[in-house]
Amino acid sequence: MTAMTQLEAQSLPRHVAIIMDGNGRWAQRQGKPRVWGHKKGVEAVRRSVSFCRELGIQSLTLFAFSSENWRRPEDEVSTLMQLFLMVLQSEVKTLHKHNVRLKIIGDLSAFSDKLRASIAQAEQLTADNTALTLNIAANYGGRWDMVNAARELAKQVGQGVLDAQQIDEQLFAKQVQMHDQPELDLLIRTGGDLRISNFLLWQAAYAELWFTETLWPDFDQQVFSEAIAAFVNRERRFGCTGEQVRQLALQAKG
Repeated sequence: MTAMTQLEAQSLPRHVAIIMDGNGRWAQRQGKPRVWGHKKGVEAVRRSVSFCRELGIQSLTLFAFSSENWRRPEDEVSTLMQLFLMVLQSEVKTLHKHNVRLKIIGDLSAFSDKLRASIAQAEQLTADNTALTLNIAANYGGRWDMVNAARELAKQVGQGVLDAQQIDEQLFAKQVQMHDQPELDLLIRTGGDLRISNFLLWQAAYAELWFTETLWPDFDQQVFSEAIAAFVNRERRFGCTGEQVRQLALQAKG
């Protein structure tokens, strides 16, 4: 019996995020240019989206391009931008057909007019879809996200709309990316590194972390199933004791 056949739907994560690491190393091991790994990684994205739809997961967030990735070689960055545009244009109809809503999160001001226009069109086309929300983090950084939220609140204070003493975690949370979606439950990183690399710093405060040596192009349903099974088997306490959590679970059941 596989791990997935033992899962109960009510214990599944509602929101999963993935740091898709290892494309370049995968390509190098194949004796191919790094960009080949990025293109191969698109297939892993398709598998992950399909898997989340099958399980009924509400949100999937993928770290496609960080604010630090601009430091990579110019030709690789250029290729990544071209690939992003190409995939966006080629995949959006399929996403729409399968009732997937697409959201691009991050600072889009650095992108070309053509890319921003394609993003707007894709988001508009899929805006009313309900099977899954697919968030693509592009030119995104967790620190940028929080600074952006602080600036918005400071603006409201300056306009007299808000008093500084009113600012609390709930108000701040409404300003960060994906505030209208379920809280992040599970954060996965492929490629073997044990860090979250400035990704979803606010949103991941109570997320379960799961790391795998698997390089992103090899990330398939079997590996994803292992991550989900690990999540299901963990006890999430949110600052409470294990006994308190178990008592609350019993109360909820009956």
